[in-house]
Amino acid sequence: MTQDEALNILKTGANVFLTGQAGSGKTYTLTEYIKYLRKNKIGVAVTASTGIAASHMNGKTIHSWAGIGIKDRMTDAELRKLFNVERLNEQFRNTKVIIIDEISMLHSYRLDLVEQVARMMKSNFEPFGGMQVVLCGDFFQLPPVSRDEDSAQYFVFKSAAWKGMDIRTCYLSTQYRQNDLEYLSVLNDIRNNTVTQSTIDILKPRYQASLDGRAHTRLYTHNLDVDAINEFELGSINADPHVFHMQESGDAKLVKQLKKDCLAPVELTLKKNAVVMFVKNNFDRGFVNGTLGVVRDFDKGGMPIIRTRNGTEIVALPESWRYEEEDVVKAQISQIPLRLAWAITVHKSQGMSLDSAEVDLSKSFEPGMGYVALSRLRTLDGLRLMGINEKAFEVDQEVLAFDKELKISSGAETERIRNLPKVELDKMHDAFIGKVTPTASGKAYSVADIRGKYPSAYAKWIPADDEKLRAEHGSGTNIGALARMFARQKGAIRSRLKKLGL
Repeated sequence: MTQDEALNILKTGANVFLTGQAGSGKTYTLTEYIKYLRKNKIGVAVTASTGIAASHMNGKTIHSWAGIGIKDRMTDAELRKLFNVERLNEQFRNTKVIIIDEISMLHSYRLDLVEQVARMMKSNFEPFGGMQVVLCGDFFQLPPVSRDEDSAQYFVFKSAAWKGMDIRTCYLSTQYRQNDLEYLSVLNDIRNNTVTQSTIDILKPRYQASLDGRAHTRLYTHNLDVDAINEFELGSINADPHVFHMQESGDAKLVKQLKKDCLAPVELTLKKNAVVMFVKNNFDRGFVNGTLGVVRDFDKGGMPIIRTRNGTEIVALPESWRYEEEDVVKAQISQIPLRLAWAITVHKSQGMSLDSAEVDLSKSFEPGMGYVALSRLRTLDGLRLMGINEKAFEVDQEVLAFDKELKISSGAETERIRNLPKVELDKMHDAFIGKVTPTASGKAYSVADIRGKYPSAYAKWIPADDEKLRAEHGSGTNIGALARMFARQKGAIRSRLKKLGL
């Protein structure tokens, strides 16, 4: 599927899973859709599963946006407390589309919790309270962080919310990052679980290969290695240090979270000839998140002059990271968009595009880590491989099987959108814009009001209920009938059936 075809599907208001291999343009497509929504004055929440991913798009983590924090589940009392937070009420009233980026790292039970909160806050019992939901990511990349050995058990596609939202798959097929066909074959071999000796042979010449003096970063799997390398390299430069302090404004808690999420350090120390990396996109000024360079000098105002790999010189001026709600800035930080880049972790590299890198995968410890690290690079010539273990070539077998289903689903969607007459497609786009234009009175409903229609809404399930639910479901009673029988929403019935393994 092309980016334009995906955008055409998104603009119909359908719930969408936007996916594709690394470098296929997922972020670009999302950015274009966000521009479209804002142009048409449609309330959109831009969120992500991690703070780093959220900061790339001037958004929030989904945990913060939905008010769930670090909770895995919430009691009736906690839900009622959320319902009484006016800020959240207003936020949900004004949001018609919710975007969640880097979905591969979100736990299944947290998506279910967000969906539960959304239905309550919107006083609407459709999935996610009737909002359009756009999930974006690639399950071949890093899975949810978990203390359990098998973090794959929490993949978000296993959630009740995913199964109940009639999601359309848009699998982007064009590769924009890698145009090196030999290197692309290596990445596809890892992704398809077809690594052979031929794959390894392609990588062998890059083992401790020279990068010909090119500015490059180093990707390591552990923080300790990264910090040690950066501190050592900066300290070895015999030049005057220039220190840049982050500026901040707005809500203290949000500022604190922004600092945690942002890749730019609170205190940035640079020296002439330091290897640095831009940590924000600014297409107009000629850099993106991941652009590497060297500090050539400092201008009269003390700002660093960066010479990128292609010889372009850019004066690095302060950039802002912020949290916005309905175009109102709630918190903001400002810093030179650079960090020392002799080394970074593989986890922090997710989403970046690198011209050259030294990669050490000898301590890889989870499936997907090797694919994430190697797919950051545009060409094989830009790789210096310091080490690799068998784990680096692994992909999750369940993801591999699910990916085949996604490609089939996306193929059907591609055929459908290509065969749809333009006049019909335009009507669907116009209807969606009209449908989501804010017209609601803004009235909030209490839990008591909700229980006026669904008396058992948010009530705890008791063993007798579970026993009856098993029996009725086993006899073929449909979801609608079960919802009426138990005086609960359809989504609650689906969630309980899932929890009971039915």
